[in-house]
Amino acid sequence: MKRARDLDTSAVPERTLVPTPGQTVGPFFAFGTDYEKKHEVVHPHSPGSFVLSGRVLDGQGDPVPDSMVEIWQADSDGTVPMARGAFARDGHTFTGFGRAFTTDEGHFEFWTREPGSVDGEAPFFVVIVYARGLPNKLHTRFYLPENEAANAADPLLSSLDDDERATLILERTPDGGLRRDIRLQGEGETVFIAF
Repeated sequence: MKRARDLDTSAVPERTLVPTPGQTVGPFFAFGTDYEKKHEVVHPHSPGSFVLSGRVLDGQGDPVPDSMVEIWQADSDGTVPMARGAFARDGHTFTGFGRAFTTDEGHFEFWTREPGSVDGEAPFFVVIVYARGLPNKLHTRFYLPENEAANAADPLLSSLDDDERATLILERTPDGGLRRDIRLQGEGETVFIAF
């Protein structure tokens, strides 16, 4: 009996692994993705809270009614939550994570508060989009509109032209909330980050 170290492997061709193609994302089953208060990163109407909203749109500008949007963020002081159990909503703890399903009009919304700077970087929301027809989830960022100097120094934003940059800067609503539509393709397509 030959042991593995005694085998001559010079005749064995080198293997090349080909990545498995992505699977289309969605439509979603509620099991495992839906839970109570999933869109509340903070309790509604708590100090500093507001609604972050927008729509998910396809290449023609039509709403995508069955997509799912997630946000991840630091707290207002720049602290990144590390506690387990982001699905447990106790009504007062900042979770740093939220999930929202779009309506028939493609609308999503979260109760949250402004993220703070982490290590001196421009504050931002990490945004992840899941939708039918996408082979993989899409990653992007949303930046606060008031942080012009920090945004100008941000490596991602500074690598983009003005039109691309505009797809990542949130707009302030009259009631103090923030909004930004996510355009999956076409004119005004949101800039997505490749991983």
